[in-house]
Amino acid sequence: MKLTLNGKSISVDVALDTPLLWVLRDTLGLTGTKFGCGQALCGACTVHLDGVAVRSCATPVSAAQGKRVTTIEGLSKNGEHPVQVAWEKADVPQCGYCQSGQIMSASALLASNPHPTDAEIEAAMSGNICRCGTYNQIREAIHSAAKNLRKEA
Repeated sequence: MKLTLNGKSISVDVALDTPLLWVLRDTLGLTGTKFGCGQALCGACTVHLDGVAVRSCATPVSAAQGKRVTTIEGLSKNGEHPVQVAWEKADVPQCGYCQSGQIMSASALLASNPHPTDAEIEAAMSGNICRCGTYNQIREAIHSAAKNLRKEA
């Protein structure tokens, strides 16, 4: 099967029903995408398929064929994506486990909505659980990243 992963065309030899998460982590060695619950409930495994945030633990790799897959490793080369910069500035990470999924959900939101309200942020991020409870910092970081993205445009 051929995939476009983080901007590069690759081939993988796996069963079509293998969860995308395990192809990313076990087959390709991209461990930034985390396993959380395995039931698409926590958001730790969030990646982008054609720019849309999806839960890779519940997405078969066959669903990624012909689409652009972006992981946290592909969001930026050196952590310079405006969401990543805002995350650091707002001191969001505590334990850090959920952060790649949070960042991927936030960046997908801002790609489709450069002026999100608090309610829109809460709706977009509602599928991402942070056991450390950094939800206020997450909202602050998303607003900050949105502002910086609008400046760049």
